[in-house]
Amino acid sequence: MTSTLASLHPNPGWASTDQTDRTSAGCGSQESSTSPVGKHCILELYGCDPAKLDDEAFIRSLITMAVQRAGATLLDLITHHFEPQGVTGLALLAESHLSIHTWPESGYAAVDVFTCGDHTMPEQACQMLCRDLEATNHSLRSFRRETPVNLHQQQRTPG
Repeated sequence: MTSTLASLHPNPGWASTDQTDRTSAGCGSQESSTSPVGKHCILELYGCDPAKLDDEAFIRSLITMAVQRAGATLLDLITHHFEPQGVTGLALLAESHLSIHTWPESGYAAVDVFTCGDHTMPEQACQMLCRDLEATNHSLRSFRRETPVNLHQQQRTPG
């Protein structure tokens, strides 16, 4: 499912009864799931400012602000600038992760935001990234991650 940023609910949407964003392509049994684990957003940004996409310090700052906008907790941040161009950034969150990979020569960035819990708003992070990278076009796929029934019913203890 492809959504626009404006069409997404500002909250994770746990109470929503719309199930159109669920897919189970080629993952074995289609056992129903229960409680939501989190929300996963996959964002493709096109026509971005190439200078921003190639600026490692800017990408680090942008990731930090996006994590805050999502209401998540940043545990660690690692970035790498490639030669001759491009930046990859990965934010480890208490709630999961945010990653970005840039191709300045194409004005393109690939973003992945996965947050667990119902207090986070990954769509807000995506909206900010789209705006601050000055994307002229984007594609956003957003879906809920849910606990499979067989895991939900098991007693889980730390190893």
